[in-house]
Amino acid sequence: MNASRQPSRQLIASNKKARHDYTILKTYEAGIVLVGTEVKSLREGRASLVNAFAQERNGEIMLYGLHIAEYGFGSWTNHQPRRTRKLLLHRVEIERILAKTREGGITLVPLSMYFENGWAKVELALARGRRSYDKRQALAERDANREIAREMGRHLKGRTRRS
Repeated sequence: MNASRQPSRQLIASNKKARHDYTILKTYEAGIVLVGTEVKSLREGRASLVNAFAQERNGEIMLYGLHIAEYGFGSWTNHQPRRTRKLLLHRVEIERILAKTREGGITLVPLSMYFENGWAKVELALARGRRSYDKRQALAERDANREIAREMGRHLKGRTRRS
């Protein structure tokens, strides 16, 4: 076995704001159609999912707003940074996703982009938008869970905090 082999999953970019703004219902892994200079730019980690979203067009799911910076050593063959890119999913998955998004109130949001065994992949999520009070409630719940975990750790280590 070759020891210099890269890990099977190498993160390129993540959309941290999406987990804050949306309630994630289900996630899917999708391949993405890229051109050569896009792949080289992604290997340098030059991508942003900030304003990206996915929608259906002609029975296929397309990714809009994904920014992949131009490759520094590219010539006239360089790509457009914000072009629309096709996502690769099984037909059954596409049908399920489209059925859910047609219900209303549910959108497709890219959560992260990574290389898996050399292939560029996007983690897509079916998500429902959160209102501001839902966001505050989720933050409070996360902080409470973190404090509970801290106390449990202290208790298990025998270092209970005296008040």
